[in-house]
Amino acid sequence: MRSRELRFGLGVFVLSLGVLLVRFLVPRPVGMADNGDGWRLLCDLGGRHPELKSEYYVHFSYGPGAACKSDYISSQAWLDWLASKAGTLLGSSAQLNLLVLGAITCVLVAVGVTAAVLALDLSVRNRVIAAVLLLLVMADSAFFGYFASVLSEGAGFLGMLLTAGGLLLMHRTGAWRYWGAALTVVGALIGLNAKSQTLLLIPLFLLALVLVRPLGKRGWARWALPLGVLVLVGAGTAVVQSQGDPANAEYREANMFHVVFDSIVDGKHDTDADLAALGLPPSAKKFIGKGWWEARPWTDADYNAYSDQISRRNVVRYYAGHPKRTLQILQQGAVDTLTARPPRLGSFSETSGLPPMAQEFRVPVFSGLSALVAPLGLVVLVPVWLLTAWAGVRAFRRRAREYGIVVFFLLLFAVGQFGLSALGEGVEGVKHQLLTLFPTCLAFVFAALSLLPRPAPPVEDDVEAEPVTEVFDAFREPERSAFR
Repeated sequence: MRSRELRFGLGVFVLSLGVLLVRFLVPRPVGMADNGDGWRLLCDLGGRHPELKSEYYVHFSYGPGAACKSDYISSQAWLDWLASKAGTLLGSSAQLNLLVLGAITCVLVAVGVTAAVLALDLSVRNRVIAAVLLLLVMADSAFFGYFASVLSEGAGFLGMLLTAGGLLLMHRTGAWRYWGAALTVVGALIGLNAKSQTLLLIPLFLLALVLVRPLGKRGWARWALPLGVLVLVGAGTAVVQSQGDPANAEYREANMFHVVFDSIVDGKHDTDADLAALGLPPSAKKFIGKGWWEARPWTDADYNAYSDQISRRNVVRYYAGHPKRTLQILQQGAVDTLTARPPRLGSFSETSGLPPMAQEFRVPVFSGLSALVAPLGLVVLVPVWLLTAWAGVRAFRRRAREYGIVVFFLLLFAVGQFGLSALGEGVEGVKHQLLTLFPTCLAFVFAALSLLPRPAPPVEDDVEAEPVTEVFDAFREPERSAFR
């Protein structure tokens, strides 16, 4: 590692951290209010869920509460635990202080930005541009608030950034490659285990590791480090997922209920025909537009008679037989993706003096642009994906495979998550599609950076040839005969 590069990296880290902390705390702290799911993470910490309407304001301090049990699995719990211990060391009496959590996450985000910038083979000026673009994504108002919340999206965003930075560093040689491997392990463990949806990253992560190839490395020298990363991440993920409810199996029926009665049978299309196609009686209309916990269908005798129709297989069969309706649902999913901001989740504390559910718009660059074109849905989203994919293919063809690997790692997850959320969840579409919008924005940034010119390799100065010394005949030694 050259000292000049280390100084540059330290400068990027310090400036990034400073920008993120100012963005977080000035003029008042911002976070993301709880949509009602926060208790699943607070249980593990013994935190008390507030009695107030949780989505109105951000509760930056959670006191101790009665013990409860949750099988919910999320790497966000690791960050919460770290924040809880750090808060105790700093003298906080709270079981979880979101100000401490936000500060810790800002440090980790700054590490991810620095790693990605140092890994890019760009000039200093273009590296600065890369840092600015990455910070604009991470600090965007649609994403940043989750870094100080009891929700698990923040862990997903952080994990994807750290994994991308680590994969890029693994293409370098020397000590950088090993630092990249360590960062990849940390990022992948956080990102893959953030939510049940992020488990989709597993095959993409495996493919990315297979494609990693540092310059000049062949055979065992090429495969040893990626194999070690794969073993650590695979074993760690297996252990984590075995500790609770893998893939949130307990919510499968609830998700299908929402798909059927919020998405497919929404009361705005041919309700009777859709119910018949799903094998449901006309009396099922009473559940349209109602949530699982509001309707409490398991207490309804009629529902129990046809509950076996509220299944993935039945929903997939409906989609296969109704392509036009499926396209309409995908269009709504694209609108939700580009909308970016759930309207009912506040960004400020109750002591801020702002009205309930007030939201901050300090850095609305990517989310602001996407919200402007949100009504167009797929008309905008698909071309953005295609343009990003073109840049990724170009990177592979121009021997800049590190860009291509990261671009497709993020892009393919975004596309897969979009389909799963639009067709398989049916409720809170804007919030759930944040895991589509974030990797789309991050992939777009790396795709744009791949178009920047690489610095020319240093050219060694030609050694000036010594002038030929003329030898006069008078001083020339006589030639000796070959024969004696």
